[in-house]
Amino acid sequence: MTTLTLGGAINAGLRRALAGDDRVVLMGEDIGTLGGVFRITDGLKAEFGAHRVVDTPLSEAGIIGTAVGLAYRGYRPVVEIQFDGFIYPGFDQIVAQVAKLHRRSRGTVKMPITIRVPFGGGIGAAEHHSESPEAYFAHTAGLRVVSCSDAADAYVMIQQAIASDDPVLFFEPKRRYHVKGEVDDRASLADAKPMGVASVVTSGTDVTLVTYGALVQVARDAAIAAAEEGVSIEVIDLRSLSPLDLSTIAASVRRTGRLVIAHEAGQQLGLGAEIAASITERCFEFLEAAPVRVTGHDIPYPPAKLERYHLPDLDRMLDGVDRALGRPNSMSGVEA
Repeated sequence: MTTLTLGGAINAGLRRALAGDDRVVLMGEDIGTLGGVFRITDGLKAEFGAHRVVDTPLSEAGIIGTAVGLAYRGYRPVVEIQFDGFIYPGFDQIVAQVAKLHRRSRGTVKMPITIRVPFGGGIGAAEHHSESPEAYFAHTAGLRVVSCSDAADAYVMIQQAIASDDPVLFFEPKRRYHVKGEVDDRASLADAKPMGVASVVTSGTDVTLVTYGALVQVARDAAIAAAEEGVSIEVIDLRSLSPLDLSTIAASVRRTGRLVIAHEAGQQLGLGAEIAASITERCFEFLEAAPVRVTGHDIPYPPAKLERYHLPDLDRMLDGVDRALGRPNSMSGVEA
């Protein structure tokens, strides 16, 4: 075991993938000489060369389009989108080409492309630097969408994404990049938890709290705080946003009878709505209350000085738990 930051774990996972397969190529804006704006690819160009770690022009459409061509030729390109809000110029390539070509070719063309996306708020950044666009891609058939929450998962999941023959959107919670954790850097991918399976990170009996990315730690903190009041929260880290591991969530809800879903993205038509509907269909007779969503507000991402009012925090998460339990509190009636 070794201690790495989440960003360092992704770097180590990329290094291992590059060393293990000559077909793996990294591409992105300033990822080579600079090592990326968050230094996630630091040192990889020096180790593997400019033909394996490629500094691209500032064109997301061009980057994704080039990755499609490389995938056609048998490579496994790993693309970095510098910030979440910069992904939209490449949206057409992702949803119209990357997601469709395997099926359109009846399986003869594979698109083993990994698209890394630093996402979410909490870093006090400017406009277009703190967004949560994951629902756009989870809605698109033909794409896998995943998100890591700690260093151990980051290290394994980035390698699993690169090894997958499916195109993968790999969402990285940027405000967690510098948080350290234990990583088994000698573990075999064959023995690791599959990329599409959720994790029960905190066991509980009263409420199931489902989230992903940066909010997993907030949910852990909520479980600790609630325990002091005699409430037992089971925290589930989704890990895979598409496909969703509904079996793990449903099994938990059948035990607890209550469901809270939290994410930074806006509430309307978000992942929380899909999870609430799907679990209600599967667990209606077990639910003691309607599912509760704790989300970002349905607004353009606010300025840095106001983002603390937008992001779900410990208090809002505990308020959601209280609402699921039918317990009145000072935030009752406030839209989450």
